Amino acid sequence: MPKFRFHKLAALAVLIAFAAWMGTGKFSSVGSASAENEAKPAEQAAEQAKAAPRTVAVITPPRVQHARAIRLSGQTEADKRAVLATRAAGIIEELPVVQGDHVKSGDLVLMLSAEDKPAMVDMSKQVVKQREAELEASQKLAKTGNLPKLQLDTAISALAQAKSQLEQAQAELERNRIVAPFNGVVDKVSVERGSSVMQGGEVATLISLDPVLVKGEISERDLRHIKSGDNAEALLVNGETVKGKVRYISREASPATRTFRIEVAIPNPDLRIPAGMTAEITLRAAPEDAVVLPRSVVTLSSHGDLGIRAADKDNKVVFFPIDLVDDTSSGLVLGGIPADARIIVAGQDLVQEGDEVNPVQANAELVKKLAGEPAGTN
Repeated sequence: MPKFRFHKLAALAVLIAFAAWMGTGKFSSVGSASAENEAKPAEQAAEQAKAAPRTVAVITPPRVQHARAIRLSGQTEADKRAVLATRAAGIIEELPVVQGDHVKSGDLVLMLSAEDKPAMVDMSKQVVKQREAELEASQKLAKTGNLPKLQLDTAISALAQAKSQLEQAQAELERNRIVAPFNGVVDKVSVERGSSVMQGGEVATLISLDPVLVKGEISERDLRHIKSGDNAEALLVNGETVKGKVRYISREASPATRTFRIEVAIPNPDLRIPAGMTAEITLRAAPEDAVVLPRSVVTLSSHGDLGIRAADKDNKVVFFPIDLVDDTSSGLVLGGIPADARIIVAGQDLVQEGDEVNPVQANAELVKKLAGEPAGTN
């Protein structure tokens, strides 16, 4: 019995001691102490790497004066266009023009059969002569007192009525003739000689192509840069580039597109540019202060705005939204960038606004590489 009790007491003592040891927590260091010691240098190295400023390449580009280029899609149109129609019904007696003819203002385009209209004019002329003679006789009698004033007034009224009838007869005869209202080209002839036409019937289409107009739509954002009289260029679909001037800018925007109609007048003395041809209009605004940068420099801000990143005087990253002035073979011409900005040209996508960086001046070879030029070129 005593021996059995001793073992129980020994086991109880061991259990109490083990429980006390577990309560101290010292057992955890047995297997993990070495792992903790190995992990600490790695964490410290990561923290040091995180704290070290990232090295980026920067440049301070020279300033240039560049005229903003605004490009619009458009098409050529005739300066004037008229659909000629008959002013009276009748049979076509003369049709001296065909499609493609060049006519001058006042040239005959169509003549209807006169029928009895010339006779009406001749008769009206005779009536006028008779009324003039009657008035002359009445005036002589009135001076001698042998004619009442009322009869003299009647003679005057009769002459005026005769003249009015003559003018009507001449106008009716003139309605048989259709003449060109301006210099141009007969683009379409809708009738044939000898055919019958009704009053108001379409006869021919006349267009004027000197100057030829190139019409397009300009956005409300670019409207402030352009005014009437500015120089413009148009690249035709056949590859030809022609020059002209802005002739008209609409003062009311299209409700659907919020754009404004614009017309560029292009000299076309030989009429070689037809109407209806597709063209790209290039408008040039007044020169403004800008910089030329490689396309790869442009990036997005944390809010999705298009711009460039730069390093300020404290080597902190700042973001500048850009104003695209032009897109040239040498790079993008950008406005809205401060003169002293150190623009990040390498590493701009690896940093965020507010980050501290280590800016290093980019060499000429790197700038050429970013611009897409072969290394080593001058």
